Amino acid sequence: MTTVLWLLAVQGALGAFDTLYFHEWRARLVARGPSVHGELRLHAWRSFIYAALFAGLAIFAWKGAWTGVLVALLLAEIVITLADFVIEDRVRKPLGGLFPGERITHAIMGIIYGAMLAFLIPQLAAWFNEPAGLVAAVDAPAGLKGVVIAMAVGVFLSALRDLAATFGTAWARYPWPEVRSDER
Repeated sequence: MTTVLWLLAVQGALGAFDTLYFHEWRARLVARGPSVHGELRLHAWRSFIYAALFAGLAIFAWKGAWTGVLVALLLAEIVITLADFVIEDRVRKPLGGLFPGERITHAIMGIIYGAMLAFLIPQLAAWFNEPAGLVAAVDAPAGLKGVVIAMAVGVFLSALRDLAATFGTAWARYPWPEVRSDER
């Protein structure tokens, strides 16, 4: 599980960069209003899943039937990401399209996610054949687990902000003023 958690930590760091630099600084998505709500909703749901994955894989062995729950979360992340690829192209047209660096960042994140799955799948197979339960028994360095759990908190807060922005909550735009949809 140590390799899985390292890959999740790298994924989390790249995701934080993607969110802070491209979504926040460059595109200011949370300040763009209804034109980006579809994208923000997908980001929020994917972020909730990542919060569960980061914390859940850092703390628990997902045994028996719980393996199916974990597999469902992993598959849901993939489906949401594929839908996000389609929606981003449509939503970002008024901004001149997706930023080239953002597209590259997404591609790298997809590769890392695939590598994480490659290391996780054998563990899932082993867990599936054990009695059902969430067992606090992850064998990995405590510092690494702590970093991944901290990332779970950060991505959860990001999810809440993205979701709040889709409801027009003013604080969710902070620190950005409302942006017209035609502004880059």
